[in-house]
Amino acid sequence: MYTATTRAICVTVTPQYLPDQSDPAKSQFVWAYQVRIENNGTDTVQLRSRHWKITDGLGRFQEVKGPGVVGKTPMLRPGDVFEYSSGTPLSTPSGIMGGTYQMVSEQGEKFDIEIPTFSLDMPIEKRHLN
Repeated sequence: MYTATTRAICVTVTPQYLPDQSDPAKSQFVWAYQVRIENNGTDTVQLRSRHWKITDGLGRFQEVKGPGVVGKTPMLRPGDVFEYSSGTPLSTPSGIMGGTYQMVSEQGEKFDIEIPTFSLDMPIEKRHLN
């Protein structure tokens, strides 16, 4: 679990490797991640857009930008929580991912909150010594 807090808005990400959707023989590795956004502040805010930065195990960098998350632009009043799940493929068995969400307050102020950088690692099989 990875957590970052910006302006009293806490973002927690929990990644999980998906072996049933991955094919290591074809260099296809897939992760799901659960995101929890909690407004611990005193202002109502709306998530407007996302900006992901993804780096695979060979250092190849990719950016993903777009409106909202999973087709939604949630409004978070003080104390509200919004959760969603998504996923990402990589061509290597490890990588890292992080970024920002652009938020807007009821007063129209736009600001970015941090999505914590998290590790994407394929689990290693247990080895037995003979």
